[in-house]
Amino acid sequence: MSNPIFDKTDQMLAAIKSASITSLEELETFRIKYLGSKNIIKPLFAEMRNVANEDKKEFGQRMNALKVAAEEVFHTNKSTLSQAASKASYDQLDLTAPPASQNIGSRHPVSLVMNRIINIFEKIGFAVEEEREIEDDWHNFTAMNTPEDHPARDMQDTFYLKNSVTNLLRTHTSSVQARVMTSTKPPIRIIAPGRVYRNETISARSHCQFHQVEGLYVDKNVSFADMKQTLLYFAREMYGPDTKIRLRPSYFPFTEPSAEMDVYWGLESEADYRITKGTGWLEILGCGMVDPNVLKNCNIDPEEYTGFAFGMGIERQAMLQYKIEDIRLLFENDVRFLKQFNSAY
Repeated sequence: MSNPIFDKTDQMLAAIKSASITSLEELETFRIKYLGSKNIIKPLFAEMRNVANEDKKEFGQRMNALKVAAEEVFHTNKSTLSQAASKASYDQLDLTAPPASQNIGSRHPVSLVMNRIINIFEKIGFAVEEEREIEDDWHNFTAMNTPEDHPARDMQDTFYLKNSVTNLLRTHTSSVQARVMTSTKPPIRIIAPGRVYRNETISARSHCQFHQVEGLYVDKNVSFADMKQTLLYFAREMYGPDTKIRLRPSYFPFTEPSAEMDVYWGLESEADYRITKGTGWLEILGCGMVDPNVLKNCNIDPEEYTGFAFGMGIERQAMLQYKIEDIRLLFENDVRFLKQFNSAY
């Protein structure tokens, strides 16, 4: 005499094994029906109380067989359907079609010019040094021989940190020179590229943040002539082999004597007249021999060592190089502007 409970399990097992699944949608329906949280196998477990004690073991084995069979059917069909879907997707590919166009990025014009300047000075032995942008008063001003009453210390020029009179956003990368000179014995030959900050009104020609590259060479018997030849080499590498330079007397608290260096830009166009104010000469950097007081502040004997330093603004160089008339464009991240440099390197 057959057992009606066992008949139910036999019928369900047959239904599971004979299930016809031809799509991922049908597979999901099968999963919900036999393996989901509310599957139709679960209610059969409640029949256990109606099964004779001698048949309970067999009943349990039958229930386990139902679950195992359902899992096998599901995984087998899932594998088959997934492979078929992948093959169908691959077959639909047109291997002769051109690739989709991609937006190619580019370096920022400031980075392009900075890297070029760094490469020029690295060729003649200058090492790159970088330091913190939040500085203290001593390294930014005092070590650089800036008097207490110098206008550069005034709040209108310098960004001081809130509730601090000694910590500030560096106003020049000369602070890198100070840190190197206090931690390294001569000979020292470095360039210090980086971002600096000054509390200035933003306009087409000036900004409250910009980039500098400063250089420093300290050794025995370093002369003004050494500085001039170094900067002439830079100018001819940067602007062309026939570039002419001139040095004009100037003043900086950390160099003595000090000079401004101009390059001859020419007067071939209306733009040249405007950029050079009709002179043909264009100022590109400041320079000078390191003041003995700076060497003393950094524990270097000025009787034994001398040195020269120079500094230039990167944005100014980039504006000249790429004929950019508004410095604000370099900080606005306008994609329309930056796309123009896709072909630059």
